[in-house]
Amino acid sequence: MSKGVNKKVAIGATAAVLLLAVLVIGIASVDWDDYTTTDTPLPGGPTFNTGDEDGIYDENGDLKETSLPYNIFEKYGLVLIPLALLMFGAMVGGVVISREEAENDDSA
Repeated sequence: MSKGVNKKVAIGATAAVLLLAVLVIGIASVDWDDYTTTDTPLPGGPTFNTGDEDGIYDENGDLKETSLPYNIFEKYGLVLIPLALLMFGAMVGGVVISREEAENDDSA
């Protein structure tokens, strides 16, 4: 049984290291100078046009480069993917741990 547990730990540690590497690469690849050069808001930053329901789209129907959705998914997409995988793994891990505790509960 110890060999099976060690194999699970090794697989989990490998997955955690891979996700950490992807997260670090994603954070390192972002050009932070765009966001850290000043403490005051920059004109033309990501905003929603409150006067128009489709204000995040240009006349061709594409996302404007100054829109919030464009900035989140185009600039930070590489960071969001490992975070989503990590959160999904945490959710699945919580379910697995709760089921193991219920199966091993001998208090009744």
